[in-house]
Amino acid sequence: MKIHEYQAKELFKEYGVPVPRGIMAEELDKAIDAAETLGYPCVIKAQVHAGGRGKAGGVKLAKSPEEAQKFSGEILGMTLISKQTGPEGRLVRKILVEEGMNIQKELYLAIIIDRESEVPVIIASTEGGMEIEEVAEKNPELIFTVKVHPVTGLSDFHIRNLAFNLNLTKPQMKNFSNLVRGLYALFLEEDASLVEINPLVITDKDEIIALDGKINFDDNGLMRHPKIAALRDIHEEEPLEVEASKFDLNYIKLDGNIGCMVNGAGLAMATMDILKYFGGEPANFLDVGGGTSEERVKEAFKILLADPNVKAVFVNIFGGIVRTDLVARGIVNAVKNIQLNVPIVIRLVGTNELEGRRIIAESGIDFVSELDLRTAAEKAVTLAKGV
Repeated sequence: MKIHEYQAKELFKEYGVPVPRGIMAEELDKAIDAAETLGYPCVIKAQVHAGGRGKAGGVKLAKSPEEAQKFSGEILGMTLISKQTGPEGRLVRKILVEEGMNIQKELYLAIIIDRESEVPVIIASTEGGMEIEEVAEKNPELIFTVKVHPVTGLSDFHIRNLAFNLNLTKPQMKNFSNLVRGLYALFLEEDASLVEINPLVITDKDEIIALDGKINFDDNGLMRHPKIAALRDIHEEEPLEVEASKFDLNYIKLDGNIGCMVNGAGLAMATMDILKYFGGEPANFLDVGGGTSEERVKEAFKILLADPNVKAVFVNIFGGIVRTDLVARGIVNAVKNIQLNVPIVIRLVGTNELEGRRIIAESGIDFVSELDLRTAAEKAVTLAKGV
């Protein structure tokens, strides 16, 4: 789960990570009042779950009340389009008004889980303010990492190593040490999957401040953190993914035109791979899970068909724990209540497959039923192309 920058900074403050004074506003009048409270210059920042806001016109420096009113009015309600939003963009419903800072230097700092070593890794760079992917491509030697084993924890050595590579002075070291410790505590205690500050700035007074903030959380840990779960903004999420989450369905929207219903993440990946092998493009990743029910399958199918880009549906179920007859009934019941405008290819193999295929065959609905995976995938691709 992602949260907004202003929410991340509230958490930063709780863990002793310094941030600029700021006020979130959802209305123009409140934004103007915030600018007056904070003084000038101040920064007007769009609050959306995407990077690249500055290049997209979503971050402006206001040096006067007139500029604060002008920029706030321009950003509030705009559709911000960046590399991360895609061409459809994101509607800006909130802005963050922040005090201006006397910046002497910009750094980069983040904490993620290293998948190979299975421990948290702290990433730092002297090239703050730039996209870290760009730095990694052009100047990888300017990115420094330290791995922190969760048993032994964060040590002074880790922090000194980072500070040395970032060329910090002694007066800056103490502030940096406190900040890193707070950030690491937040990462562990709140079950975060990413904590990122870009840029982390050094001011003319040797203060080290998080000028930006991004935090992602592990969805599986949200049950332990109701306060964090309450920060969710469904306006920033794909509507079909929000609907799927109501039924505990794993759904991710993609850019293709073949809707995929499967059970199990491994089968989902294999299904998408074979569709692409035959020249098709998956429209989604939808995993109904191993212990699914007829009702969940029914809702999953409705979600598949709600995507206007879907030109064909491929149901690929391998019944181990899940019974294929339950899947079949869910599909039939879903289709009976809607107007079916796209072809549906169904492959049911495994537990109760004979009963499942019988339900599909006797439904009176024009399904395409196949046993062979290759044949089923080829037909789905062909039908999606309208051939």
